[in-house]
Amino acid sequence: MTTEEVAERLGVKIPTLYAYVSRGQLTSIRNADGKGSLFARADVEAFEASRKRTTTPTIQTAITLIKDGQLYYRGRDAVVLATTEEFEAVSALLWTGDYDSAPFPINRDMLHLAHRATEPLPHSARLTDRLRVTVAAVAAADPLRFDTSPAAVVATGRQLMSTMVHALPLRAAPPGKPMPLVEALWYRLTPESPTTASLRALSAALVLLADHDIAASTLTARIAASTRAHPYAVVSAGLAALDGPLHGAASALAYPMLADAMIDPVATISHRLRAAPSSGAVAGFGHPLYPGGDPRATALFALLKGPAVETAEQLAATMRTRSGVLPNIDLALAALTLSYGMPADAGEAIFAVARTAGWLAHALEEYADRPLRYRPSGRYAGESPT
Repeated sequence: MTTEEVAERLGVKIPTLYAYVSRGQLTSIRNADGKGSLFARADVEAFEASRKRTTTPTIQTAITLIKDGQLYYRGRDAVVLATTEEFEAVSALLWTGDYDSAPFPINRDMLHLAHRATEPLPHSARLTDRLRVTVAAVAAADPLRFDTSPAAVVATGRQLMSTMVHALPLRAAPPGKPMPLVEALWYRLTPESPTTASLRALSAALVLLADHDIAASTLTARIAASTRAHPYAVVSAGLAALDGPLHGAASALAYPMLADAMIDPVATISHRLRAAPSSGAVAGFGHPLYPGGDPRATALFALLKGPAVETAEQLAATMRTRSGVLPNIDLALAALTLSYGMPADAGEAIFAVARTAGWLAHALEEYADRPLRYRPSGRYAGESPT
């Protein structure tokens, strides 16, 4: 086969093909005219087969579907679930396929350990910093953490998520009674007293953020699970990827923008566009999977009212008219947190607690699949060995 034929078959450029030859991955001989190279067809076929074996597999999942601008959890419309089901029940749906609204248990020993582990953190530590420390601490104290059977993972998830929430510092004194996870989280995000409407909005946000197909943090969590890392380590891996400003921390960028816009919406948009001239991106707007608008944002905005929401609507009208870009869940999350006196990092914490349910659901799928199946090959672009 000629150089051109091999390059076309492998779908690479000729310089890349020569790089394979220089690394000893393919063998070539000079053409009779001395102006080109020839490759043995059997060698090319063997190399092509080896590339297919080491390519990251397509992930088949029965958890979440994004289709025609809508989000579904195991075939159920996530927007509908956000207003009809408790977060605990949706978590169980993601994990097992069935609803279970039983309260998540509180392990007092685990909670005490989490408090001791996070107490030395500085005042400047973000809520998600505390979540990461909590997960690492309680993992070390669980001697059965390597049990990855479905029942054990679900039990671990329920207890871990309860500990993550209850270990966060209180901002208001809660009533002395058992309460759903969403209410326990409320008292750790704001000093304002909860209402039926505010708890409904926070619950909806948790449900809408529980999973989103194979997002960056979810892929990271699945890779960890493929090595048979225990559930705590899977969650830690997800939290690490979530920390990026282009993923779970995106609402923390939308929060100050929305706060500034409450004074001058147009000037705020102008400033943000100038700050990102290469991409034209503005925090809280646009999503590649929802060109017609993020249904999660629409659903959450419908549960909110007040100055922050009115300002968000003004921003949305400006962006839609000038750029044709629509709000995403990050702007809605910023509106939620601003509306109820929560700090700027509250949206990220809500995201992290919610997505923990999704990471564990994907871990359950991964534990049932072939281990160590993620092994993409790097394409070396450095100097040739001497």
